[in-house]
Amino acid sequence: MVLLDTSAWVEFFIGNARGRRVREVLRKEPCYTCIVSIAEAANWALKEKRDPKLLLGIIEKLSIVINMDRDLSALAGKLNFNRKQRNKKWGMLDSFILATGLSYGLKILTKDSDFEDVENSELI
Repeated sequence: MVLLDTSAWVEFFIGNARGRRVREVLRKEPCYTCIVSIAEAANWALKEKRDPKLLLGIIEKLSIVINMDRDLSALAGKLNFNRKQRNKKWGMLDSFILATGLSYGLKILTKDSDFEDVENSELI
């Protein structure tokens, strides 16, 4: 079971070699998306002059979107504090994604090199 980071979805929509890897994973395994990736994907779509409604519909059709709750949010805050000690450019949204992956036992598929030292991640 895999959690697709926003960067993985972007590569999927671009349709490059990394995107083909994402497509492969989508075909083989149950896939999930953290709700914060919906915001990031909508933002990316608008910047790229693409239809966010269409892209978000694809995400929702091909994966299960995981909502945030109090416990996940608290874990994200703790992870963010700890990760910032090692990597100043680590972001809160990355912490939400990491918290989701850890809480649900999901491998994180991402292009984001900030995850390279995260045990349960695969960089594409």
